[in-house]
Amino acid sequence: MRNKEFVKIVEESENIVFFGGAGVSTESGIPDFRSEAGIYKAWTEYGRPSEEIICRPFFDRKPEIFFDYYRNNLLYPDAKPNEAHYALARLERQGKVKAIVTQNIDGLHQSAGSKNVIELHGSVLRNYCMKCGASHSMEYVRQAMGVPLCENCGGIVKPDIVLYQEEVKSDVLDRAIKAIKEAETLIVGGTSLVVYPAAGLVEHFQGKNLILINKSQTQYDERADLVIHDSIGEVFAGLEEF
Repeated sequence: MRNKEFVKIVEESENIVFFGGAGVSTESGIPDFRSEAGIYKAWTEYGRPSEEIICRPFFDRKPEIFFDYYRNNLLYPDAKPNEAHYALARLERQGKVKAIVTQNIDGLHQSAGSKNVIELHGSVLRNYCMKCGASHSMEYVRQAMGVPLCENCGGIVKPDIVLYQEEVKSDVLDRAIKAIKEAETLIVGGTSLVVYPAAGLVEHFQGKNLILINKSQTQYDERADLVIHDSIGEVFAGLEEF
């Protein structure tokens, strides 16, 4: 019944923004961070928690450990978009979805065909030399031995992702806020809404329909117009008629 209500809202909306987190990509085989099976739960083989390894000070101090962990835990080159990714791309082509705001760094929304994707935390597909700024592919970083070094100048090649103790780029945050403020319907999916500043973006929504799709409860459930505790792929599969 709730899924039918979801389909009805989408059908009647002309300006939808989707705001998604790690739960959008788990059905593509990419683990999330904070669930019982998430990559943050266990201490690593290095005797440190994952969150310490993927923070900026650790990257600067111990890049060789960072990149070993990064390649083994954050890169999923064989991952493919799932039904949620494809449904959102389809709705964008139809003019309904105006923007996708994502906390994910995997690039799967673009792989599915979405164009206006606002990546709050960057993307593993983009990498740049910290010395000369040259761009490098994910495969370049993945295949490098040890710390990836720029083939032009020898500088360290850093993934274009936001590490802990780094700030989300102000222009990216501004674009996300603008899109959410202008939305008629905001669909929030696959995120526990506990990581800031991303979690605070919901506060900027001034539209008609706030929809939350997440397997577990969030702090915004009571404020939403529709809450669905289910697999996001299953929910979006109901939009096949669009």
